[in-house]
Amino acid sequence: MSISSRFSVGIHILALIELNKDGVSSSEFLAGSVNTNPTLIRKIMGMLKKAGLIEVKPGIAGAKLAKDLSSITLLDVYKAVDVVQEKELFNVHENPHPDCPVGRNIQDSINPVLAAAQLAMEKVLGNVTIEDIVKDIVEKENLK
Repeated sequence: MSISSRFSVGIHILALIELNKDGVSSSEFLAGSVNTNPTLIRKIMGMLKKAGLIEVKPGIAGAKLAKDLSSITLLDVYKAVDVVQEKELFNVHENPHPDCPVGRNIQDSINPVLAAAQLAMEKVLGNVTIEDIVKDIVEKENLK
């Protein structure tokens, strides 16, 4: 099981909107870069808009960033696209057998470790901005 691809697509959309800021970032244009259906792009753009990360106007093609690149973190994107519910990155199986010593204790044994792992991941995401991603993309492109 992996984190929903909405997360990486959301980052892709924001980076491309920035790099294409002199053009029109329509859902069709963005879908071409992501290599997916414009309907999926519109759904994710709706989530990004609801989170206050992009601005879109009904009936007008294109989107633009609603915030400065340096103020949008990957954690913002992660939360915007509903990757997981709060504190639920890891699901622990329910109803293990209570007569088994492992079944009785597994949840209490692993839940603190899994919660710490999620917090650590979210801390890393909170320290990386879309500006960092865009700069890295530009550097990689300039090396070609």
